[in-house]
Amino acid sequence: MIKAELRASSIEFLKNISDEDRYITEQSLKHQFVSHFLWEQASTIGITISQAIEWDTKPIIKAAWEAGKTVCVPKCSPKAKTLTFYKLDSFEQLEVVYYNLLEPNPDLTSPVGKEEINLLVVPGLTFDKQGYRIGFGGGYYDRYLADFSNSTISLIHSKQLVDRVPRELFDIPVEHTIIA
Repeated sequence: MIKAELRASSIEFLKNISDEDRYITEQSLKHQFVSHFLWEQASTIGITISQAIEWDTKPIIKAAWEAGKTVCVPKCSPKAKTLTFYKLDSFEQLEVVYYNLLEPNPDLTSPVGKEEINLLVVPGLTFDKQGYRIGFGGGYYDRYLADFSNSTISLIHSKQLVDRVPRELFDIPVEHTIIA
């Protein structure tokens, strides 16, 4: 399968999963993640504010705050196709931007350097067993990961896992995958 077909298949799966199966999956992913050794070791976690079809990250963010961890979330720069992470202390620091995405409001928070993020939760639609992924197609995370030297992890459903995804020279695999 080519990237576009794999991406479309995963989007279809995520759009059509039942509310009950979504809830069970999200609970499993959260439980496994907050029990993971990387979670235990990390003081600063980078994580996205999930979109409608993605696994809900707000309960994970709340768990991180409760555990005394620093949470930072990305803001996209569409022209440069880059990410800048900002410290998030409250969901009130978010604003609605293009495509109805929630991103940090830079006026209400401060940027966090790449080297400060101990653990980065990398989103995606389809993954293979070596950690390579297909995202929404913007390449934001591939650019960010190019010189990211700390730990990476992704949270996925078993139906998002395939034997192999098509790869480009610039693709960077995630180191760990939690599968529900």
